[in-house]
Amino acid sequence: MRNPKELTRDEVIHAASRFRWTRKMPKWRVLVQSRELPARPLVLEAAGVPPNDPTNSHQAVAILERLGFETRYAAERHQTQSSQTAEYPGVARFDSIVDAFAAIAAEVPDKDWASVPADLSKNVDRYLYRNKSASGTKRGSMEKVFADTVITFTKKLSLLLADFHRS
Repeated sequence: MRNPKELTRDEVIHAASRFRWTRKMPKWRVLVQSRELPARPLVLEAAGVPPNDPTNSHQAVAILERLGFETRYAAERHQTQSSQTAEYPGVARFDSIVDAFAAIAAEVPDKDWASVPADLSKNVDRYLYRNKSASGTKRGSMEKVFADTVITFTKKLSLLLADFHRS
């Protein structure tokens, strides 16, 4: 048994040529000679280690990428590409995360920014998820508008971060 981190490209290609996978395909995958295979099981097979080896999927992907293989995360690509096009096209056009953050923030109207409470960073859960404010009264329409704005802003920011992660 070898350490999976010591694998060579040839060992992975050889293991892939005889590798058969009949279970549900995991999210992390690798392309080897035009075949899409599960990343972690392939690395473990190539290294000759048992399935309970502590090498996790992210480590297996790092090993495969270091060896020059193309890796894919199936769920992320399927969900983000369709929603990115629909909700926020052109996310990749920004040079830095700061520029992208500023562009998203610029889409929020000034009246909505004015409704941001001064204690937001300390009480964000209370403002977003609870029905009552600190005074014990029902959440007002202004807090509802604020919560909706923050949720929309957060969704756009998560799309942006996913795009930066892929690039």
